Amino acid sequence: MTITQLQYVLAVAEHKNFTLAAEKCFVTQPTLSMQIQKIEDELGILIFDRSKKPIQLTEIGQKIVNQAKNIVNEADRIQDIVDQQKGFVGGEFRLGIIPTIMPTLLPMFLNNFIKKYPKVKLVIEELNTEDIIFKLNNGHLDAAIAATPLNEEKIKEIVLYFEPFVAYIPEGHNHFNKKEIEISDLNLDEILLLQDGHCFRDNVLNLCKRSDNAEAARFQLESGSFETLIKLADEGLGTTLLPYLHTLDLKESDKVKLRHFNEPKPAREVSLIYPKNELKIHIIDALRSTIAGVVKGAIVFQNVQIVSPKPVK
Repeated sequence: MTITQLQYVLAVAEHKNFTLAAEKCFVTQPTLSMQIQKIEDELGILIFDRSKKPIQLTEIGQKIVNQAKNIVNEADRIQDIVDQQKGFVGGEFRLGIIPTIMPTLLPMFLNNFIKKYPKVKLVIEELNTEDIIFKLNNGHLDAAIAATPLNEEKIKEIVLYFEPFVAYIPEGHNHFNKKEIEISDLNLDEILLLQDGHCFRDNVLNLCKRSDNAEAARFQLESGSFETLIKLADEGLGTTLLPYLHTLDLKESDKVKLRHFNEPKPAREVSLIYPKNELKIHIIDALRSTIAGVVKGAIVFQNVQIVSPKPVK
């Protein structure tokens, strides 16, 4: 069997469809089917149960796919070893970034990185944490930037920085005149939230407690945009929490509505995450070094309390 044949097996296992897998592998469907049939004939087993729709792995097929992932990854490491030996930092690198980090962090480091490493072709995707974990585990991303800890068995995490939460309190609110606020000042029933799927939403839900005697909400809104939440807060419809870096670009008239928390400040941990097989580790190191260089002057908080980005069940 060949590495290419194993790649075809992995494609079908992922997409559960021979035609779609062939498209993703840039071969014809008959070619892909024939190569997979050759492996099955060689091993004397069936990897896929073709009678089911969508196509399913057989019990032995699942074990073969798990091993095939290891073999394909180790084969890819050969080129990485050669590149590192030559000191070459280049090639395509697929990076995922969660939506609440992308707009603030990416402009801070992207220009520096592409100037310093012009031979690296960064392919950047904005993805939620769940999609990032899936793509990292299935070899569709080389690394990602996300809120941690995620405690994923097959993923390593390198902490880049700690980013405190900052409250946005509109004028007229009973906490507006406070210089700093406590976590106990937060009432989940009046906080405007990002929509489901954002780990920052889970950060806030894990941080705040719902009031025992809260009145029924006048409305329910979950937005994908911090800007929308800020505008609604300004209309007197509630308060919201923002990541620290997001507050740096606010208008001066909006910055007066920001309230920092007393120490230890509730914060999220932002990390560079990647598969434990450490493919393209030389590019990962270059990315980590570049980001560390630009954020150290913008965000330096140590006395913080990390709030989990995962939903509490």
